[in-house]
Amino acid sequence: MLAGVSVEDRDLWNLVRAIQEVELRCFGRRYRSQERELKSVKLLTTSVFKHAGWEEPIPPDKRTMLAKACLDDGPSATRLHMAALAQAKLAFVGEVLDLCAQYRCRAFGSIVLEPPAERLPPQLLRKDYVYLLERFFYFLEDQDATSQGIVVFDELDKAQCTVLIDQMANYFKVFWKGRQRAARVIPEPLFVHSDLTTGILLADLVAYLISWGFRRIEMLTKPRRDELDDLVERICRLRYRTERDFDDWPHQHQQIWSFTAIPSLLGALQEV
Repeated sequence: MLAGVSVEDRDLWNLVRAIQEVELRCFGRRYRSQERELKSVKLLTTSVFKHAGWEEPIPPDKRTMLAKACLDDGPSATRLHMAALAQAKLAFVGEVLDLCAQYRCRAFGSIVLEPPAERLPPQLLRKDYVYLLERFFYFLEDQDATSQGIVVFDELDKAQCTVLIDQMANYFKVFWKGRQRAARVIPEPLFVHSDLTTGILLADLVAYLISWGFRRIEMLTKPRRDELDDLVERICRLRYRTERDFDDWPHQHQQIWSFTAIPSLLGALQEV
């Protein structure tokens, strides 16, 4: 699945600073280091919940002291240290999601129910990207007339980034809906390293929580983790809802949410 979080440019630096302050308050230091990155697979795994349950809730000041000691000297950590670190991780995620609500962030998700069994045309932008950009466009369209959106991706392999740039350029230049949406979404994305950019953490949290906890009717057969329910509820409060009229749809007046489920990546990839 793909996920993203929108934040207004004037709020971005204040949000980043607030997240860093929460990081220091929860862990007593910056969690990230040359060997360690703030990511959902470090913060929200089943083992984190298991370790957090080893002890009753630890008072915040003591929890921070123990979590810092665990990060500073992992091999010497006791069961109490590990429980404190796990509780600090969950507290950190909860506070970060609360900050997202405070700074009027919106969460977007594009969920593919069945991955394709065949290769997709390499020159076309994948349908899940198209749907995600569509939701982003609707959100921007509902703002003031001057609002434009800059898309920032987590940089992975350079060759993959180049392919994605070309696919987005093709979508925004060739296809009429892409050309329409280019008025609000700047067609050329930016790429950043997730371990150096705080904002990527927000999209990572949204993707993880949607994958393991958010379920619509067509997704009920997929495995889910009940212990994430409280955090998933906070993510759902960050969704954006809008309404549009479509002349070519059976039900012309449609309610559209920023989370969308796509049965398959095959089919009309571009004109959605």
